[in-house]
Amino acid sequence: MDRRTFIGIIVISLLLAVMLLWSGNSQKKNAPAKAQYEQKIDSARNAQDIAEEATIVITTQQDSLSPLFPAMNGKEDLVVLDNGLLKVGITSKGATPCFASLSNYNDQIGQHVTLFGENEISLNFKIDGKNQNIQSRNLYFQTVYNGENSVIMRLNTNGYGHLDFIYTLIPESYMLNLDIKANGMENFFSSNLKTLAVDWIQNLRQQEKGFEFEQRYTTLTYKRADKIKSKVMNVAPASTKTSKTTGKPTDKTVEERLDWVAYKNQFFSCIMIASDTYAENTELSGVSYVKGLGYMKKLMAKTNVGFDPEGNQPTKFQFYFGPNDYKILKQNSKLAHGDQKVRLNRVIDLGWPVVREVNRFLIIPLFNLLSKWNLNMGLVILLMTLIVKALVFPAQVKSYMSSAKTRALKPYIDEVNAKYPKPEDAMKKQQETMAVYSKYGVSPMGGCLPSLVQMPVWMAFFFFVPNAIELRQQSFLWATDLTGFDDLISWGTNIPLIGNHLSIFCLLFCVTNVINTIYSMQQQQTVPGQEDTMKMMRWTMYLMPVIFFFSFNNYSSGLCYYYFISGLVGIITMIWLRRSTDDKAILAKLEADYEASRNDPNKRKSGGNSMMARLEALQKEQERLQKQQQQKR
Repeated sequence: MDRRTFIGIIVISLLLAVMLLWSGNSQKKNAPAKAQYEQKIDSARNAQDIAEEATIVITTQQDSLSPLFPAMNGKEDLVVLDNGLLKVGITSKGATPCFASLSNYNDQIGQHVTLFGENEISLNFKIDGKNQNIQSRNLYFQTVYNGENSVIMRLNTNGYGHLDFIYTLIPESYMLNLDIKANGMENFFSSNLKTLAVDWIQNLRQQEKGFEFEQRYTTLTYKRADKIKSKVMNVAPASTKTSKTTGKPTDKTVEERLDWVAYKNQFFSCIMIASDTYAENTELSGVSYVKGLGYMKKLMAKTNVGFDPEGNQPTKFQFYFGPNDYKILKQNSKLAHGDQKVRLNRVIDLGWPVVREVNRFLIIPLFNLLSKWNLNMGLVILLMTLIVKALVFPAQVKSYMSSAKTRALKPYIDEVNAKYPKPEDAMKKQQETMAVYSKYGVSPMGGCLPSLVQMPVWMAFFFFVPNAIELRQQSFLWATDLTGFDDLISWGTNIPLIGNHLSIFCLLFCVTNVINTIYSMQQQQTVPGQEDTMKMMRWTMYLMPVIFFFSFNNYSSGLCYYYFISGLVGIITMIWLRRSTDDKAILAKLEADYEASRNDPNKRKSGGNSMMARLEALQKEQERLQKQQQQKR
């Protein structure tokens, strides 16, 4: 590889390092100088105490003549809807979901994953009336129908009709439908009433063993109705002022219409879809919890949706309580009401635009194909690595051969350096160097560009593996969960920058990176006069594995395993290419090609030579301008 190739590699490595810092610290830009408030929690897993701060306290006047008097007191009933995939409990107090669990996924202790339980969610529907406003959270509904995966809960009034909440759990899905319909309530509501308000507050449980890693992927995500992409609101990280302090809330208002708002854990999401009418003027807020409480973040959303007080059209909601599985999200998106293209799969962050397309059209289809073979997921990652390496092999060969051609021309470049040893002749030396490259049709940048082509694939895995729920709780070798760090080597004390464990796959990845760097440096020919530059490049290349170690030690073991295998295959490929090529043979071929094309000027000006010709012309123009400036002096 030549100097420019190494510059390209350094740029790629630095971009990855920036990406790592951005991924781990993007939320810190919203961190407060000091905490706005402190929350005292007596128990690390006391859901009741945590919920008290999240719950909206509503007081209603106990007046027998009040239109809502029949709903002010009552008995709280629980109706459970279960379709085999999703189990949801609907409480008659507020007529809202109070727990949700998934039958096909287990938590860290082997029980069914519970997305939220009692006192961990507060869902309040607010509708303005002429004399009294409805706030459903503390009102009692009556269960008037309880069928198979369907329930109707009714809010009775004192002579003003009733309000029905109709829940339907769609079979073989993770979708829960909610229709809110007024019946005979024309005198209760104003005729110009057009909307109802929704307040949704939820504490998101810690589902995985790695708190810091899961919190990084626990986000509040939303999708605007006129956009294809979803957006993430970065919630400020937890303050470290005390062990019981949360950070300052992060607030954001979105005036545009929204298709949905999602409270997303690393592998599971609760998504509220405002069907048909959309959500408007949405206020979003969130705060992070510190480690040890059993919760990741508290997320809040206040929004407004259309409402028909005459009851001709119900207000439709849909809730997705399920896994962040790309295929499942796409299938459930088809169950959305109306003509909305909700694209629930956008809740999964597959990377920046180019990287996302690589994931969509290459990595995910390939992973799905290999997963059908019922192989261990570690073997699936191995096969994916080999296949992807084979696909980018032509670009790697082209990059290597371009560097080999540059290296083969070293004797001629040495002659140019010897011809112009003085610093004031740098322009002439550079011009003649470019002339040599142009003569033999070699581009110094040829080794860098093919390397850049491989970068989106390398980065695609960075986004794919931590989001692949299929790898969750899948073991391989010493790693018990490919989506979390492997901690075969661990200790009780938390060491800064490392934590309380040593990831073996991360260590192997960094070791192969060092070996790759050493081998590449051995192949690199130092150009006279560029010793300082090469020395800086060498130290930079050796520094990158150190940065990777501290960055990846808490990352997914599956991701480190992929980078280890990828680096190992890269080393083997480089050794094979080096042993199968001969610099003298390459130089002889360059000479032969030059002799064959010297009588064909058009051919000599094509391909890589055209760029070199432009560079040569530019240098000549710079030299001419320099001479003009010297004459003026």
